[in-house]
Amino acid sequence: MSKNEENIKLPKWFTGEKYSDGGLVTNRFSGDEFELTAEELSMYDFIMGATMMMEMGMNHDDITADLKKGLDWFRENNTDAYMVLLD
Repeated sequence: MSKNEENIKLPKWFTGEKYSDGGLVTNRFSGDEFELTAEELSMYDFIMGATMMMEMGMNHDDITADLKKGLDWFRENNTDAYMVLLD
């Protein structure tokens, strides 16, 4: 179920950069693409930043918690994009 056409908002806990435009994102492993809204792209980049920090060994509890919240938000707000880009 995609809420892409709805006006979804970023959660209050979100501390990442808020973009004014969306864009086309490519899955770094599969090469599959998905068009994201500005809010979705903001969250996607936040998730990818947290993922990179964890891959570099920065496994702090707050990074892990933020990553989980971001993935949950994405799964809830755009399941289709989540399955293509993050699953």
